[in-house]
Amino acid sequence: MDSLMEEEEYNLREVKLPSLIPVMPEPELERETGERRRGRDIIIAVDHGPNSKHAFHWAITHLCRLADTVHLVHAVSSLKNQIVYDTTQVLMEKLAVEALEVAMVNSKARIVEGYVGKAICKEAERLKPAAVVIGTRGRSLMQRCHSPLFFHPPND
Repeated sequence: MDSLMEEEEYNLREVKLPSLIPVMPEPELERETGERRRGRDIIIAVDHGPNSKHAFHWAITHLCRLADTVHLVHAVSSLKNQIVYDTTQVLMEKLAVEALEVAMVNSKARIVEGYVGKAICKEAERLKPAAVVIGTRGRSLMQRCHSPLFFHPPND
C-alpha cells in the first residue's frame, strides 16, 4: 500500500451519532494486558447494500470484542451531496446502535470522499487499524480475486 502523500488532499466528514447512543466507559479488564486491554480499532466499510450489511454483521459477531472501537466508513464521490450524507447518517446510526447492542463496542462514523478502494485505504493508513472489513460488493469469487484492493505477489 502506498503511503499517504503529504500534499495529497484528503477529505472526510464526521457523522454525528445521536446522543441516545451511550458511550461505553472503558471496561475494567484487570487480567488483560497490552492490546487487548486498550482495545483495537476496526474499520468496517459500509454502504447501503446487502453485502456490506452482511460484512458488518460478521465483524461485530466474530471479530469485535470488549474495548474495541468500530469505525464505520462510507466512501462517496462528493461530500457536497446532502441527500447522500443524510441517508448515510441514518444508516450509520442504526449500525452503531446494533454494534453497541450485539458486541458492546463504541462506534465512530465518517464519510470519506474518493474512489472506494483508495478512500478506504487512506482511512486505514490514517487510523492504523487492527482489521479492515469490507463486503464483496456483489462480485463473484473471480472478480474479488482480481480486485485492485488485493495484493498479488509476482510469480517467481
